[in-house]
Amino acid sequence: MTAAAFDADTPAIMVSHDSAAISAQRRWRALYLLLGFSAGLPFYMFSTILAVRLTDHGVALAIIGFFAWVQLLPTFKFLWAPLLDRYAVPGFTRFWGKRRGWIMLSQLGILTAMLAMTFTSADDSLALTALFAVLLAFWTTTLEVAADAWRIELAPTRELQGPLAAANLWGYRTAMVAAGSGALLFADADGSLAPALRALGIAPGWTAAYLLIAVAAFVPLPILAALPPERRGGGGRSAALASGLVTSTAILFALAVLVAVVGGLLLGAAAGLGISAKTNVTPWVLGIAMLPFLAMAALLPRIRDAPPTSSLRASAAIGPYVDFFWRYGGLAIALMAFVSVYRMGDVLALNLSKPMILALGYTKTEIGWADGVVALASSIVGVGLGGWMTTRWRFGITLTIGAFFAAIGNFGFVWLAHQPLDQNLLYIATAADQFGNGMAGAIFVVYLSMLVNPRYPGAQYAFLSGFAFLLPRLLSGAGGTVVERLDEAGYNGFDLFFLASGAISLAAILFLPLVGRAKARVDDRP
Repeated sequence: MTAAAFDADTPAIMVSHDSAAISAQRRWRALYLLLGFSAGLPFYMFSTILAVRLTDHGVALAIIGFFAWVQLLPTFKFLWAPLLDRYAVPGFTRFWGKRRGWIMLSQLGILTAMLAMTFTSADDSLALTALFAVLLAFWTTTLEVAADAWRIELAPTRELQGPLAAANLWGYRTAMVAAGSGALLFADADGSLAPALRALGIAPGWTAAYLLIAVAAFVPLPILAALPPERRGGGGRSAALASGLVTSTAILFALAVLVAVVGGLLLGAAAGLGISAKTNVTPWVLGIAMLPFLAMAALLPRIRDAPPTSSLRASAAIGPYVDFFWRYGGLAIALMAFVSVYRMGDVLALNLSKPMILALGYTKTEIGWADGVVALASSIVGVGLGGWMTTRWRFGITLTIGAFFAAIGNFGFVWLAHQPLDQNLLYIATAADQFGNGMAGAIFVVYLSMLVNPRYPGAQYAFLSGFAFLLPRLLSGAGGTVVERLDEAGYNGFDLFFLASGAISLAAILFLPLVGRAKARVDDRP
């Protein structure tokens, strides 16, 4: 593996059938498998697994629903994504380059947040649990922003994006499944793995579960640090590592203090306004979260006629986002609506699927095994098939197929709820869910990547992918309350919730005739 193979300043990957090009493409896919693993490993630990942990500690379902709003943080990554394009991490960047510098800082942030969640795993203070979950979500998202920008720069066509996106998602979903099943198996004090853990001197429980994932999250960092430098003449590896670690420590500490202070102020303000776990604040949160996007849409007539030298288009802070509306015009609003609906069903199901399965009577160990080999194999097949389809068929076809299988996965939970307890049936429902999510996810990643202007790969992909999950995650935050209210009204709350989530996945297909006509204007800047 040569240094040039990982040089961010080398030209984009070329479609070629000669042995050198094929070898280079394989190296990039291997790297993105690793980067996907780095980003996917912590995701469940501040979402689904955290929901199970809080359930295990007797936290009310409505409060667990509010914890789902931690997943809102990735939707606002557009706020800091331009910083990753504009600035570099001192120390790391000198040897490994800007993209890898941000990735390594993010991995250190993931490690420290995971360790903090490990040593507060009793959830005696929900405020502390929320603080460390927010930090974990922030650094996981920052890693994704840096890796996504690099990927779009390297693979500017569908033919190149499909395999690279599939490799990234394989790593991502493998890590998610490994973290999900591994954490549950380690957390179950009465599970089949518990005797073996005790024999090794490990007490099964949530401390052991989070420590396991924290150790695993550390593994990709030394691998990245051992890779060749971005370019020759960048200084010594040891000096760059030492200075990078010092700088990273300062950044991590400063951010933790900032989040704690801001979080404390927000909690105090909420208490002063009489907001409690039973207060429906979703409309207010939704309105505040949507303001930046609504403002951009309101400025569309002015943006559409803006010359290259206008302050809107030249702005370092908002220029990348203005460019998206300038290129697509009125259809930009239709595109934004479509991307916000396409993955909504999956996101709605994610946070409450495990609490529902636990409520049916399945144990954490049974769920852990289902989330292991079954989920991993199904997800790999779905991702691979989705990535392959994007290189062969037009997006209208592939997006339709992805939405259909995503809906089938959500309907599978309703079917499972009306079957007798049987681990094999749990495997079937899990396989359907992971296959559909994997396929739809791979297709969606390539689709969003093709909407992006290569001039602003990190910022625009963050803008689109963040908006894609904004509304779904807001609604997901109120999911627990919705289920409780439906149950109180005499309905089966979980049934209606998962039926609705599947129907929303199918509804995305209605947008395709309109968004299929979207063509970007040619950039008028040199």
